[in-house]
Amino acid sequence: MRLTKLSLIAAMLIGSTAFAIENTKVSGTAGLFYGTQDSDATNAPDLFSQDSAYTNYFAHLGLTTDLTKGISAGVGAQVVTTLGVEHNLVSKVWSNAHTASGSTGASITAGDYALQVDSAMWIDELWIAGTAFDTTLKIGRQTLDTPLAFTETWGVDRNTFEAAVLINQSIPGTTLVATSIGKSNGSADDRESAREGGTTGLNLNDLGLAAAGYVAADGTFSTFGSQGTYAFGAVNNSFKPLTVQAWYYDMVQLAEAYWLQADLKIDGILAGVQYANTDADVGANLGSLGILGATKDTSAWSAMVGYDMKDVVKVKAAISSVDDDGILGVANTATGSVATLGGQSKLYTEMWWNYGYVSAVGADSYSLTAQTTVGGDIALLAGYYNADIKTVSVDKEMSEITLTASKKFGPLSTSLALIFADLEDTNTPANDVKTTDVQVYLTYNF
Repeated sequence: MRLTKLSLIAAMLIGSTAFAIENTKVSGTAGLFYGTQDSDATNAPDLFSQDSAYTNYFAHLGLTTDLTKGISAGVGAQVVTTLGVEHNLVSKVWSNAHTASGSTGASITAGDYALQVDSAMWIDELWIAGTAFDTTLKIGRQTLDTPLAFTETWGVDRNTFEAAVLINQSIPGTTLVATSIGKSNGSADDRESAREGGTTGLNLNDLGLAAAGYVAADGTFSTFGSQGTYAFGAVNNSFKPLTVQAWYYDMVQLAEAYWLQADLKIDGILAGVQYANTDADVGANLGSLGILGATKDTSAWSAMVGYDMKDVVKVKAAISSVDDDGILGVANTATGSVATLGGQSKLYTEMWWNYGYVSAVGADSYSLTAQTTVGGDIALLAGYYNADIKTVSVDKEMSEITLTASKKFGPLSTSLALIFADLEDTNTPANDVKTTDVQVYLTYNF
């Protein structure tokens, strides 16, 4: 199977030469991410011990080409691997796309199993697009960027979708979007997970062994949501400093949702407002949430203000609130546990690392961030984030302080991150934990 996937990319490259297809571009990334965590939990390992560390090597290769006037195509392949270091250097990985098997001597353990983490490779893009007049139609496996269904890239890999996307720009200053999403390889649609009926017992997300596990095991594509999703959006910036967008989602036999947002940037002043609502369908398949019978919709809002002093500093402050009587949050529908619960979100208050809190039902959140550049090319970020979640059955608070420094050396991007997190669970004090993560990101772009 892996040979077949590699051959497909090779065939595209050879074909582009043999048939003189124009404007062919090959690009990609390769890198190493490493993290380690210190915790005040009972019997937690030390910061730089093997049992506290997680790592991944990764590579992505993509090709795009113009087949003829107005017609283009693209293909991309992703690979994640540990190169076997789970045997002696780390005890966790970043990606849930890995599969696991029993292996004598491996250091990653779950129950009575010593696990070998198998490499994963999959085609994450395979699309064709056509443009005529002011309209583009893109069909196939592709990335998406909409408020409630999008591709995440904060880990070593990315989740993508099998979809048809129609974009029209006939109205000046306005982009209209209509999307039909049939499949996803996000963790919310991971059929290997016990949550979705998987029976292997070796899914890394289930075992808590993936630090950024938003892709399904082996990158496998499955039905998105219950029976797919239709999304419709309009984005307008006729007044250049202001961008207004509105989105509607029909998650078939699961939920309906909409998202409204307006962002202003003028003379360095930044401001924005967001409003979202999700409403579960009567009789929707919410078994994995333990929800049966009647449901309530969930509303959420967020506001942001800031100032961008060019070449000096950018500061932002944001607040958000999610209803405490609904059942679905307002996060990424592709990577949460089900519908819009638990994944990364587009809310202004979203944390840098600990996703799933600010977008949860009953969350009142705020954030303060500052970005600047020193020494001409070292980008610094400091952020404080807090989410206080209260519902009938939940009473917890998560706070995060993140400090990052990033610098490029030609095609090599490097980053160092320090993340301090504090979780307080009033209902279950045994879950209280303070953690410190140290992370190193190395990415080579070609």
